[in-house]
Amino acid sequence: MKRLSVSALASEVGINIETVRFYESKGILPKPERTGGGHRKYSDEDIRRLKFILKAKEVGFTLNEIRTLASIRDGASNDSCDDVMELAARKITEIDQKMAALKEMRATLHELYNSCPEDTVGNCKILEGLSENT
Repeated sequence: MKRLSVSALASEVGINIETVRFYESKGILPKPERTGGGHRKYSDEDIRRLKFILKAKEVGFTLNEIRTLASIRDGASNDSCDDVMELAARKITEIDQKMAALKEMRATLHELYNSCPEDTVGNCKILEGLSENT
């Protein structure tokens, strides 16, 4: 079993030391064992957990959601796979809503861009469009 320092752990998963400490402070990554000299020592499970946290973050879960998922993963709650699926379904819906909003933003900006005469600032349809009350 590995016993890694905080810098070795951070390097192993491709993040910085402050990020490791942040996840510890938020209770998502458990406090590690310490040596007699007070140095943190991380295990293989800490590596797996950090990779889990980073992947969950990558797909859009919030810190609170990651905390919930990690708790379920650890068996520390009575939640089931159905609960995980429900959380994932809500996240998919949230992502779909954000994607729809981004498409609308893009269409609006594209319309303003195409209406701009590339003339003077006084005739700029982009600035004019952004100044209109919606």
